[in-house]
Order: sequence, then C-alpha cells, then structure tokens
Amino acid sequence: MIKVSNLNAYYGQFHVLKDVSINIREGEVVVILGPNGHGKSTLLKSICGLVDDTKGEIIFNGEAIINNSAEKVVNMGITYIAETRELFPYMTVVENLKLGAYNKHARPFEAENLERVFDLFPRLANRKKQLAYTMSGGEAKMLAIARGLMSNAKFLAIDEPSLGLQPNLRSEVFHSLKTINDQGITILLVEQNIPQIAQLANNIYVLEEGQITFEGSADEALGNDHLKEIFLGM
Repeated sequence: MIKVSNLNAYYGQFHVLKDVSINIREGEVVVILGPNGHGKSTLLKSICGLVDDTKGEIIFNGEAIINNSAEKVVNMGITYIAETRELFPYMTVVENLKLGAYNKHARPFEAENLERVFDLFPRLANRKKQLAYTMSGGEAKMLAIARGLMSNAKFLAIDEPSLGLQPNLRSEVFHSLKTINDQGITILLVEQNIPQIAQLANNIYVLEEGQITFEGSADEALGNDHLKEIFLGM
C-alpha cells in the first residue's frame, strides 16, 4: 500500500525527519508513537503532500507520490485528518460532510457515503443540522473522521484522534476506527494511548528526534522497557 524509504523533511533550516522508513500494507492499522514535537505529524503530512521540502521516496500502490500536490494525493485515495480537526465552524454537520466529497472521484458516491458515515457515527446522524462549532471535542473528532471518509479514501492518515477526549468518547472513536479498518480501509495513526491502540495496531513505530527508534507489534511495544517509561510512566 505505502512504502516510505529514507524520507527527510525540512521546515526552512530545521531538519525534522531524518531518513525515516516505514511500510504499511493494505488493510493494516499502523501506529506512530513518539514524544511531542519529534516529527510524527510531519510524517503524516509528508505522505499527504502537505510538506513542501521533502526528499526520499514515498510509494503508494506502486506509484511514486513524494512532492505530489495535496489535491493529487487526495484524488489517489489518501486523506489526512488533522489533530486540530479543521472543521468549518459555521456550517452544519451535513454541510461539512459534503465538503469532504469535493473531489471528482468522490462526488458520484456522496449519498452512499453519507449513509455509510451516519451508520458509523450515530451521534452525527442525530445532529445533521447542528453547527460544527457547537459540538463537543469528541463529536467534532468524529465529524472530522467522517468527512475524511467522504473523500472515498482508501488510506486514512489520522493525527491524535483521542487527544483531549473523555474516556467514553475515546472508546467510541477507537471502536469506529476498528469498524472502518474492518471495511478495508488502511489506517496510519499518530497516537499516544498505548493501551487503547494495543488492540487495534498491526504494527507500531516510534519516532524520536525525527528518527525511527523502534518497530514492532503492539505486544512488543508493551514489553519494551524504554517505551513503558516514556508512555506509561513505568
């Protein structure tokens, strides 16, 4: 599905990603862990065509996509869902969702995908006419993920889906992600909640100071003393 090899990314003079290599097979959930400010979001944005200065190789279904425009990447079936959600606050739930279907490949499936996301997120189905700015953090995160699905995505890159959520909403979001993955959508996830992702992830990478320092299964991550110290305080 996606293979990243020796990826380097820069913001001006700052060298953020340093020879990063990861592999995400079709149908997997892969999680990126790491301290804040160490390049996790930049990795997702680089894959999605949202970082101007990148070097290395990103292959999606056999095609090189590094330095492609974000629009071209979306049209190929790759969708980025930001940590900050980036909703249109004075538009309703339905209006926000329909904006997710703006690309030419998604427009013919708008009605079908609306029904699909309302099945996935019943809270949204009950709030179709609610303005986005009036929603709780958990509801807004659900709306952001649902809008990403409206693009007819094959691959979702999701940044910190559980950040700031109450435990019940966090569980609801992760349950929805499991359902999305079961429907055949590949997911790359930036997340800090190891116990929650342990039941979801096929593979975990740790990114520290812009470099991959660990690759393994969820069980291997839970058994790693260095990771337990960083993320679980053990």
